[in-house]
Amino acid sequence: MAIFVLIPGGWQGGWVYQKVVDLLTAGGHTALPITLSGLGDAPAPTANLDTHIGEVVEVVTAQQEKVILVGQSYGGMVVSGAADAVPSQIGALVYVDAYVPDDGDSLWSLTTPRFRDVFIAGATADGLTCAPPAHLDPRCRPHPIGTFLQALTLSGRWRKVPRKTFIGAFGWEGSPFRDLHERLSRDPEWSTFAFDCGHNVARLNPKALVEVLLTQV
Repeated sequence: MAIFVLIPGGWQGGWVYQKVVDLLTAGGHTALPITLSGLGDAPAPTANLDTHIGEVVEVVTAQQEKVILVGQSYGGMVVSGAADAVPSQIGALVYVDAYVPDDGDSLWSLTTPRFRDVFIAGATADGLTCAPPAHLDPRCRPHPIGTFLQALTLSGRWRKVPRKTFIGAFGWEGSPFRDLHERLSRDPEWSTFAFDCGHNVARLNPKALVEVLLTQV
């Protein structure tokens, strides 16, 4: 049986993985969905990327065996940072329609002008948080803007994790991940999958997502 640590994308909490958690636990696995600082009931407008990475590292190091670390969208930034900090405690990395940064990258630098405009518009209220787009689930919370802007410092140790997987979701317009999926599909260190669904894979196609996750066990 495996331990899965599940990191949501922007504006979302661990609730986004509920269907995935139900399927994994029904199979006897442990599933730990994370709600990062500022994305639950308590605001944390000054949280940055280091804050979120530290929270995930704390969860990972509390486990008695290696974990499978999963992140969607923004969660890919946290996955890479946590894996770089404690690579020996992680058995596999799964990026779900997610950013895969190199040293010095930020989400801001990696994303497209369309999403930079979303971040700017969302930050007009207080300059510290980015309001969720209106079409998202009402449980979404303003996202600490520093986590989108801070550049990630990576030593490269995250690449020592033996299994790395990227899932591209290609059933929505304007994805910033198509070129990334194509590039990683040519990299022998990566396994890649393509889903015909919207960006929010955990909610839209949880069964297919779990099938991929179980290949990492």
